[in-house]
Order: sequence, then C-alpha cells, then structure tokens
Amino acid sequence: MTTALVILDMLNDFVDGTLANSAAEPIIGTIDQLAIAARKRDDWVVVYANDAHVAGDYEFEVFGEHALAGSKGAEVVAPLTPNPGDIVVPKRYYSAFTQTDLDATCRVHNIDRFVIVGQHTNCCCRHTTYDAFLRGIAVSVVSDATCVFAPMVGDQYDQAQSESLEYLKTFYKSQVLESTELL
Repeated sequence: MTTALVILDMLNDFVDGTLANSAAEPIIGTIDQLAIAARKRDDWVVVYANDAHVAGDYEFEVFGEHALAGSKGAEVVAPLTPNPGDIVVPKRYYSAFTQTDLDATCRVHNIDRFVIVGQHTNCCCRHTTYDAFLRGIAVSVVSDATCVFAPMVGDQYDQAQSESLEYLKTFYKSQVLESTELL
C-alpha cells in the first residue's frame, strides 16, 4: 500500500496574492522537507491538489476571484514546484476529491493513507479529509505544515488552528502529527 503526501493549495494567490495568508509562508520550508523525504520513499507519492478555477465558480461568492486556471496565481509557489513524477490534481471545490480524478489516482497507486499539508486546515484540508474518510483512506495531518486562513480568524489564529486539527481528529479519526515524526 502507498502513502500520499497531499499538498493542498500552496499557490501564489494563497501565499502572497489575491488571498494572501500570512500563516502560509512559515510552513513552506516544512512542506518542502516533507516532499523531499516522501520522494525518497518507495511507498510514498507526492500529490498536489490545487485550486484551478474557471470564471463563475461558486467559490468566488465567498472568496472572490482567485487561482484562475492557467494564471500565475494558480501556480504552486516556487519553492514547492512539483517535481517530475509528482501528481498534480486541479480542483475547483474545497475538497480535492470533488469532480477531480483523485479517487482514480488513489486506486491506481493503491493509496491507503494521506498525509495532509498545506492550506487551509479549516476548509480544504477539512473537506479533503472528510472525503478520504468516506473512502476508508487513513489520514494524518501535519500540524506544523498546515495553516488556517489567518485573515478570517484575526487574533484567534492559534485557537482556530487548534480547533481545526481537533475537529479532524475527532470526526475523521485523523492522526495529528508534527513534521519531525515523519522526517
């Protein structure tokens, strides 16, 4: 069986663009270390699940226009650029499974475990975790390599991140890990 390091939405628009998140920059190095380690393991794959919206997507009603497919804003930030052999899954909804080929990708690669990193713990990480749970895929979430959308939580960032991780643990049996446990 295979573990997938799932890197969610580490895109230009979510780090320093249209929906800049001050909490994203500090996790880039940790995600990079995890991706390097995953690529060295025979039983791991690296999967990028990235917003790639089209005009009129429903999500724009909540967050405004962002990460349009083919735009600079929808590109993965330079330090985390996918390597040859990595899997890239474009998505238009919060979950990396909704109307994508991620389910088929999991079956082809015999993926039975996700290690989730990236953005946002309380949104895309949460919805992807739910869909993995429904499919019987075990999920680990890396606490120091995920972040909530800081502009929405203000000075309650630590509480929001902690509650988001606890939610994933409580409702989807996710294991919450520190990156040092995987490196």
